[in-house]
Amino acid sequence: MAQTPSGGAGAGTGTATAAGRLMSIGAVLNRLREEFPEITISKIRFLESEGLVEPRRTPSGYRKFTPEDVERLGYVLRMQRDLYLPLKVIREQLDALARGERVELPAPSRPRELLDGALEDSEAESTATAARIGRAELLAAAEVDEGRLAEWESYGLIGPAEDGVYDIEAVQVARLVGDLGRFGLEPRHLRVMKAAADREADLVEQVVAPLRRHRNPQTRNHAEQTARELATLSVRLHAALVQAALRTRLH
Repeated sequence: MAQTPSGGAGAGTGTATAAGRLMSIGAVLNRLREEFPEITISKIRFLESEGLVEPRRTPSGYRKFTPEDVERLGYVLRMQRDLYLPLKVIREQLDALARGERVELPAPSRPRELLDGALEDSEAESTATAARIGRAELLAAAEVDEGRLAEWESYGLIGPAEDGVYDIEAVQVARLVGDLGRFGLEPRHLRVMKAAADREADLVEQVVAPLRRHRNPQTRNHAEQTARELATLSVRLHAALVQAALRTRLH
């Protein structure tokens, strides 16, 4: 059951007690990362620009967030992650809650375990079809229009399967491409990332291919687990290498 925020944006910020509990955007980031590891400062700023949270500003212009702001952000991120709700709907929910109205949450459209990557190997095959969405659902979940999605597809960043539906990962890809676009990075700039991802996937496939061909079903299931573990390590290494390279260039 999703938790609901106890107050609206900027709630309680006029009291001395609230002033003593104000947090910087960096502190908010660290707090949210406990539940949302992929949250970024740019995402928090984007949600602010969309009117979903209204932090206080110091005279020098720095953002200061109350615990209620953090709770509100957590609600927004939870609704996106678990229920794939567009920001417009989430904003309407928050407005209704601020008025004291009861908000009925829709049931998740697919298993929560699947979205978190925590499926047991034995269940992976039986639930694979649930991890797919249609084009209209992708557009709504990623909050993009048809033109932008078509452009991203033309550069190979996103693409449907042969039957015209998308893997669930397409939602995250679309959101990240959109976030990068706000920094001026266009789809043509991101082709190098897609190419690198394809090479990493090829490398993982080479490692697990012998396991996939094994006659023992348990060994074949182990191939899926191994592939996920390798993918996670690959992403972490990629992030560390990028950060190290930037540190060298910026210092």
